[in-house]
Amino acid sequence: MPTINQLPLLAQVSPGDQFAVYTPNNGDARRLPVSSLLTFFQQNFASPTLAVNLFVPGNGFNITVPTPVAEQQWMLLQPAGTLATGTITLPLNTGVPDGTTVLITTTQEITSLTIALNGASAIYGGVTSLAAGTGTLLRFYQPTNSWYQINAETVYAAGVQTWLANPTSANLRAAMTDETGTGLLVFNDTPTLITPILGTPTSGTLTNCTGLPVSTGVSGLGANVATFLGTPSSANLAAAVTDETGTGALVFANTPTLVTPVIGAATGTSLSTTGSQLITGTGKQGYNTGSGGTVAQLTNKATGVTLDKTNGSITMDAANLNASTTVSFTLTNSTIEAGDILVMNHISGGTAGAYTLNAQCAAGSASINVRNVSLGNLAEAIVIRFAVIKAVSA
Repeated sequence: MPTINQLPLLAQVSPGDQFAVYTPNNGDARRLPVSSLLTFFQQNFASPTLAVNLFVPGNGFNITVPTPVAEQQWMLLQPAGTLATGTITLPLNTGVPDGTTVLITTTQEITSLTIALNGASAIYGGVTSLAAGTGTLLRFYQPTNSWYQINAETVYAAGVQTWLANPTSANLRAAMTDETGTGLLVFNDTPTLITPILGTPTSGTLTNCTGLPVSTGVSGLGANVATFLGTPSSANLAAAVTDETGTGALVFANTPTLVTPVIGAATGTSLSTTGSQLITGTGKQGYNTGSGGTVAQLTNKATGVTLDKTNGSITMDAANLNASTTVSFTLTNSTIEAGDILVMNHISGGTAGAYTLNAQCAAGSASINVRNVSLGNLAEAIVIRFAVIKAVSA
């Protein structure tokens, strides 16, 4: 068997070439292909060099990180614009040396990013999206067959970098894109603001404010309103209001005493006075439309009728009533009380001046007497108009 120095020289190695290897487990020498030796080194030793790959992906991309030939794998994504979806497939777990790191960074936003494990058991801290100018750094730990995020690399905008280096109010304002106004940041709970323009506040309490808000020229408030806000008297309020009626002090009582008020056309349920109710001009006192009613006798002049109204008309039967004769009938009426006065008048039907009328009121009814005072018998359906007047004996 020739010695090693007697063998022909091989100028180039190919994956199929073989080495002689002694295996203690078998106790003999065996042959090992170069490709198997390369796989062993790839799985157990990471190259000290850096591998960088640049991609220009489109929407829905699926890019696989190369099986490591370096300790660090940089995946630089440079899309033309924002991408809705995309997938990064990590290196095959059986070809990843322990401690291998993969950096994924993008120049444009990737709204939904999927990181496929490719045989690994899990990923801890994996991101699901990347903003423009940001990245994520993953490291493989072989004993758990898992990937771990070790740093979320973020590439900040120029203004943000300036603020991080020199965090002044001005630099923060320059870094923001939707700020309002200028000046210094305020962290005090009770700050003193110099001539702030509040716009239209939705809420607030001005109890402890000094001066009048209207003195600064608030639109829509006149000088008289400003005077009232400064001195809230009844006279100043009357001067500030443009459609007031009368003068004098404000009334807040539930039962105020008003001196000679002109009430106008008042409405209500009742009116009780201790003095005279005097009508001037052409005004009237009485019942309005809707308060009255009508009823007619059905059989004869002695037939009772029912009408629960404070006023109205009763049409009597046309039966004959002899001269100098009185007939009585009952008006049942729930508005009548004992002691009330029933005012009656013969308003139509029959002979005018031929009848006299009177009534006696009790609780809920009145007995009405009709007498023929003419010289002859009369068979007429006369109409009597009545009104209930409240009266008492004490």
